[in-house]
Amino acid sequence: MSHDPPPRPPTYPWQPPPAPPEPARRPPVHHAPSGRHSDLRVLRGAYRRQRRVATLTALGYFVLFLVLSAFVPSLMTHRVAAGLPTGLLLALLQLPVTWLAIVLYEHTARRHVDPLADRIRKQSALDARRAARHAGAAR
Repeated sequence: MSHDPPPRPPTYPWQPPPAPPEPARRPPVHHAPSGRHSDLRVLRGAYRRQRRVATLTALGYFVLFLVLSAFVPSLMTHRVAAGLPTGLLLALLQLPVTWLAIVLYEHTARRHVDPLADRIRKQSALDARRAARHAGAAR
């Protein structure tokens, strides 16, 4: 003796049998889009600091040289060693200071900016794959 009800015949003989129920799908996981991600704000801030440090290093030294030349000419004409005036020595130091600014820029890029950019790039690629997979599943 079976307790299952007998299957119902279709209302009309030409009707196809009822389709089996679709398996339950997992709800899609929604992530915040990369454009609003807090890492982008952090990256912009790190890049801004990087530019400021390098720019202020090179331009700051040059402005200091100009201010000393304009307002303290006695210091600039003072002989340092073997007839070398302070102004000429400071002018010659402009090239190493510029190199220092470049080294600082590279150092901060490698240490702070590039790792953030790589992390954002990987997250964007992951988001794009998820979106493509989701779009493919929706078809």
